[in-house]
Amino acid sequence: MNDKKELLDSGPFFHGTKAQLKIGDLLEAQNQSNYQDKKSNYIYFTATLEAAKWGAELAASEAKERIYIVEPLGDFENDPNLTDKRFPGNPTRSYRSKSPLKIVAELGSWERHSDEEIEHMLASLKTLREQGKAIILD
Repeated sequence: MNDKKELLDSGPFFHGTKAQLKIGDLLEAQNQSNYQDKKSNYIYFTATLEAAKWGAELAASEAKERIYIVEPLGDFENDPNLTDKRFPGNPTRSYRSKSPLKIVAELGSWERHSDEEIEHMLASLKTLREQGKAIILD
């Protein structure tokens, strides 16, 4: 975890999802994961719009894709699922926390990835799951 002397990132921070939330709501750990059939020990967020878009587009639901601007209310750390496995050095600026995130705004509009890009990513994730490689360190 980070401390006040070594802030990992100053944001702004985003959370992509299909959950309908309100300004002031808190996103908390121990809710159903968007990506696994289990409760998550962390809440995940990013400081890049690109990563937030993927979060919204790939979330397991048929609901509307949403990107919220969030404020971490406690310590957070680099997301090891991305930084250790796929993107060393954390260029996606992806983080996780056991402390809540406060919804401070919702992006009114943003440009989605193409349907083809989303389908390709979903197919890739399905292949990883089938190979037993879609393990999320949580």
